[in-house]
Amino acid sequence: MRRVEGQRKYKLYILKINKCRLYTGVTDNIERRLFEHKQSTGAKFTKYSELIELVYTEEYDSLQKAMKREKQIKGWTRIKKEALIAGDLVLLKKL
Repeated sequence: MRRVEGQRKYKLYILKINKCRLYTGVTDNIERRLFEHKQSTGAKFTKYSELIELVYTEEYDSLQKAMKREKQIKGWTRIKKEALIAGDLVLLKKL
């Protein structure tokens, strides 16, 4: 797909927080958003976290689509999220 000049792209992302918690979010600027999370100016969920690692992203052409996917993933179990992060499609389909 060709990107039209000025067309925004939105990223759904998953962060691993302190090696044990997962945070799912959406942004139009992943570098800025990671910086905000690491500077404790991001979400309340990540505010007091020391170790924040980007472990997964998906790209969307609209904010609505990205937010719909975010809501879907937030409703998943941790095991299903980990299968998505690992790219284990067989396990993902089973869950």
